[in-house]
Amino acid sequence: MLPSAIIPFRRDPGFVNRGGFLDQIDKRCSEPAGRVALVGLGGIGKSQLAIEFAHRIGEKASGTWVFWVHASTRARVEEGFRAIADAVNLPQRQDPKADIPELIYSWLSLERNGRWIMVLDSADDADVLLATASSDSKPLASYLPQSRNGSVLVTTRNRDLARRLTGNDGIIEVGPMVEAEALLLLEKKLGPLTDVDPATELVQALEYVPLAINQAAGYIQAMGPRSSLEKYLANFQKSDRKRTKLLGHDGGDLRRDGSASNAVLTTWQISFEHIYSKRRSAADLLSLMSFFNRQGIPESLLKPTQPATDLNSENESDSDNSDADMTGDFEDNIRMLRDFCLIAITSRGTDFEMHGLVQLSTRKWLEAKGFHEEFKEQYLTRLGASFPTGDYENWEACRRLFSHVETAIEYKPIREKIQGTWATLLYNGAWYAWSQGRYTVAEQMARKARRSREGLLGKDDLETLSSISMFALVLLDEGRWTEAEELFVQVMETSKTKLGVDHPDTLSSMANLAATYRKQGRWGDAEKLDVQVMETSKTKLGVDHPDTLTSMANLGATYRNQGRWGDAEKLFMQVIETRKTKLRVDHPSTLTSMANLAATYRNQGRWGDAEKLDVQVMETRKIKLGGDAEKLDVQVMETRKTKLGVDHPSTLTSMANLAAIYRNQCRWGDAEKLDIQVMETRKTKLGVDHPSTLNSMANLAATYKNQGRWGDAEKLDVQVMETRKTKFGVDHPDILSSMANLAATYRKQGRNQGRWEDAEKLDVQVMETHKTKLGVDHPYTLSSMANLASTFWRQGRWGDAEKLDIQVMETNKTKLGVDHPDTLTSMNNLAFTWKSQGRDVDATELMESCVEAQQRVIGPQHPYTLTSLATLERWRAESIAQE
Repeated sequence: MLPSAIIPFRRDPGFVNRGGFLDQIDKRCSEPAGRVALVGLGGIGKSQLAIEFAHRIGEKASGTWVFWVHASTRARVEEGFRAIADAVNLPQRQDPKADIPELIYSWLSLERNGRWIMVLDSADDADVLLATASSDSKPLASYLPQSRNGSVLVTTRNRDLARRLTGNDGIIEVGPMVEAEALLLLEKKLGPLTDVDPATELVQALEYVPLAINQAAGYIQAMGPRSSLEKYLANFQKSDRKRTKLLGHDGGDLRRDGSASNAVLTTWQISFEHIYSKRRSAADLLSLMSFFNRQGIPESLLKPTQPATDLNSENESDSDNSDADMTGDFEDNIRMLRDFCLIAITSRGTDFEMHGLVQLSTRKWLEAKGFHEEFKEQYLTRLGASFPTGDYENWEACRRLFSHVETAIEYKPIREKIQGTWATLLYNGAWYAWSQGRYTVAEQMARKARRSREGLLGKDDLETLSSISMFALVLLDEGRWTEAEELFVQVMETSKTKLGVDHPDTLSSMANLAATYRKQGRWGDAEKLDVQVMETSKTKLGVDHPDTLTSMANLGATYRNQGRWGDAEKLFMQVIETRKTKLRVDHPSTLTSMANLAATYRNQGRWGDAEKLDVQVMETRKIKLGGDAEKLDVQVMETRKTKLGVDHPSTLTSMANLAAIYRNQCRWGDAEKLDIQVMETRKTKLGVDHPSTLNSMANLAATYKNQGRWGDAEKLDVQVMETRKTKFGVDHPDILSSMANLAATYRKQGRNQGRWEDAEKLDVQVMETHKTKLGVDHPYTLSSMANLASTFWRQGRWGDAEKLDIQVMETNKTKLGVDHPDTLTSMNNLAFTWKSQGRDVDATELMESCVEAQQRVIGPQHPYTLTSLATLERWRAESIAQE
């Protein structure tokens, strides 16, 4: 495949080669791994230089790829990466599992793919390229390889960002033109200059800024024979003070580097006035566009839906073009705005772009005219009508428009009617952001939507309650459980009063509260609500209704937490079968159900290839869902990566589940890689003390223990336990889990520094609390008893260990079955205790039973089976030697 150039803008026939800039760019980009940044004021001509350079490279170096990436927002950078993937025809790009930025990085890094140059245009916001707190955990700048065969050209107003991307030696300062260049530019735009003096005076007045000169020339040309350079200059000089005063009061950010930016603003002001006088519909369009995110403005939201607004009734134009111009054709409006360089059309042809400074100038102009609020309302109304709810089916539509919804956060309208539209827009935006794991922006949107609706409708209105629930859901996933609980209780009680106990909205609020209780370890409280919701949903909505299936899945999760794995499995299987029929295999709800069932199988000890999943899917009733828990977890994880992204919360959960499978299979290296990836991503996305982050730290500690890295495990265990105590309280199940984990670490470290005594204290505390909170025969209680028995055994207290070992083994046989891995582990433990007591015959017979069962259940080659078999053979040899 031959290299090509991806440049979204045509070459400017009026381009002026300025002061050797192109030579400097070419020299630095010709160096191996060259990086160069054009730094200067907005409108100074940075992008025009980059466009010309890119076209020249495309012409003279046919063996060089030329890529163009808009870098004003994260979304636009990602879109640019996808365009590159299409251009170079990456075979993996159509794979729904593909990580496009990573693929681009790999492709760019390979020298065999040839020379390439990438332009990062309008990279003004450092957070877009360097921050990791938004949707991705890895900065976008890290996907720009420093490979010998490639170069990066950046255009930016941000000097600090330029230095961080290219280094100090990579910065090229782009200032105003020199006078000769400015005059040449003006001549190329207007034709031969008959009188140099007024032209010189004009470029001086415009402070030699290329954008200002371009726009001035565009204005003069648009006026046709009725205008001239001299008339433009006279008009400019006469209105300069008026225009400066108009935009000067709120232009602090725009007056950077003296008055240079003021010249641009003044020129834009003249352009606005001219466009308004000739084609009011074009001025309306520009006004509307000024409120959107500056890039990716969709044509579909700009087409006229009603007669144009009269911006100014003070001065009517003398032009004969009255009504026709006011309502003019959309394409003519676009053409006029492009002629004045106020907007650009992207390579797609259906989206538009504006410089942010042009947008700000337009909005300030509207404020001066008194129509700022009116066009803000148009923007909110159009966007609100187009942006859907955050349901899974709408995610693609939401993704395309979400950057514009983010912009709307600060555009609260004055009129109450439009405030309702704004609140709904933010509610839907929060819904989508929450579904993508973007909790910070979701919280911001949900909070504002809630406050707006409370003020407009009252705290008990149904729309207000929906906003409160959305806000609480975000808090729940941020680990702020107490705050979420208070809000969910408020919503539930109000819904019961206003709607009745069996209304779907009431049931939803009860389910949300139950989810909060599960997070808090209050499983009894969660079960009561879950059962009530499920039974009512079955009666009111039917067994196959999505809300009913969700309630069944919720109850299954509660059962699993309670150790009622058989009950949980039945519910999860039913939910999966129905969802696969009603939805799709790759629907997030279906994937969640599959992950829940896989987790239940892990609880039951059904690992790896040892036991197949005999799950029949309802749509065929004869097709297996998967071969085993590992296969199911891999299927869920890979599908979630594709559908949701690598750092989506659900994807991370799937990765953690697969790591757990690897631990059970003694594939500790594989488990460690996943554990670390999940932990680091959660630290970045959620924070160090978020419950999900703490879970991932505990998982990594467990892997370290399996590898014998006791010191590393202890550090993590202590950190997790102390943080959980602070956040959750002493009796929370996660605290007990942390204590048990730390006790296991102490136990393995032996007698040194009194570790066994430390382990015993923790083991006893955990066991007694489990007995009180969960009951004697709960799996967690039995596990804690087995842990304490292990500590007793290491201390030589074999009688105490035996009592606990026997109790655990017998209860496991009754509760879990003779062949359950936990039962086999308890048999193994008791055999060792008897051996230590000198009961060699009993120990050997019990170990024989254990080995036989392990070979049958988890396989003859499983590390646990091999360890038990080696122990049995050693004991037999010792017995023969003693004879």
